[in-house]
Amino acid sequence: MTALAGQVHPAPDAYHTARVHWRRRERRRRLVLTLLVAAVFTLAVLTGLWVLNSAPTGSATIPEPDHPPAATAPPRG
Repeated sequence: MTALAGQVHPAPDAYHTARVHWRRRERRRRLVLTLLVAAVFTLAVLTGLWVLNSAPTGSATIPEPDHPPAATAPPRG
């Protein structure tokens, strides 16, 4: 076994090649994550704008009461 292991030699640029592949995968992972975050953010903004725009025209944000409020007695002082 030792004789066989002594005959195996790594390629001279094995570390460099592995590092290049690792950096490429890391860049790709970051790019995919960035695009995914941008897509989710854009979808959330567009959904929010669509919901705000789909409200009926002229509808009040705070509903108006059907009858005026009851008169209250002035504060005692």
